[in-house]
Amino acid sequence: MFDWKQDPHRRLNPLTNEWVLVSPHRTQRPWQGQVEESARAAQPEYDPACYLCPGNERAGGAHNPRYTSTFVFDNDFAALRPTTPPDRYDESGLLVAQGEPGICRVACFSPRHDLTIANMQPAEIRGVVDMWAGQYAELGARESIRHVQIFENRGAMMGCSNAHPHCQIWSNAELPNEIVKEQTAQLAWRAARKRCLICDYAVLEDSRKERLVDENATWLAVVPFWAVWPFETMAIPRRHVAALDALDAAERDGLADILKRITARYDRLFAAPFPYSMGFHQSPTDGEQHPEWHLHVHFYPPLLRSATVRKFLVGYEMLATPQRDLTPESAAERLRNA
Repeated sequence: MFDWKQDPHRRLNPLTNEWVLVSPHRTQRPWQGQVEESARAAQPEYDPACYLCPGNERAGGAHNPRYTSTFVFDNDFAALRPTTPPDRYDESGLLVAQGEPGICRVACFSPRHDLTIANMQPAEIRGVVDMWAGQYAELGARESIRHVQIFENRGAMMGCSNAHPHCQIWSNAELPNEIVKEQTAQLAWRAARKRCLICDYAVLEDSRKERLVDENATWLAVVPFWAVWPFETMAIPRRHVAALDALDAAERDGLADILKRITARYDRLFAAPFPYSMGFHQSPTDGEQHPEWHLHVHFYPPLLRSATVRKFLVGYEMLATPQRDLTPESAAERLRNA
């Protein structure tokens, strides 16, 4: 048997049926690559130039209300539009395109410009959780919407151009690629084993603890066995629940708590604001029952060795398969210790 602390090996992601190459011995290689700028200085509580702060004018010309908690609005420069005709073009199966109607929204977590999930109060984060659940239910109830993707890009390294605490909500007429992969895998697992894939995985990780980062009564957070990003994490509700709107009060409190714990550990890891992309994967909103689906949260952070050294998915990873040097077990230990 190979030594997965030392020997190169592949790990399977059962949610996507894709492999990741793990090369633990490469953690010793010197770094002479790109070094990012240091994290930006502390933000003000209110920024008159911010288009998301209360009362300010947005880039599209509208003015924000003087909101006091969360604030949601249709994106002024949306990637999807509800009026797009769903026509299909197909030339010999080689040139295939289809119109994609949808709705894109921006959701502010707080009126304060200087906050992040890591330094918000649990009650404030709970308000964000309730907002997410409401948006999922409202948008998903529309006949034209089959998927609601809630995601946050934090930090300039992840392409975020505005430091105000916010996320985006894109709702699509068709299921996106990653959702199709995960749905196919969860359906196959349920058909073969009569159980839920993520329920089984959560029980296994909870019993072993080596990749467990944090937990509470209703949620646990792990570095997945198949993680691609150096400090990737996944938050999972202990109960089998398909979507945010099905969480009970205790589970919503638990989600607020586990999100604060994860993001605070990230910020402590390199003693700097930690960039990431975070998003919820949950049941499609196509009007069908989806007992195979188990709600979960993905965190994909790019930092590799320090606050100024990031991981790139290039070369072999673009042309062949994802690869990582730091093992998930080592990453989980470092996050636990943060």
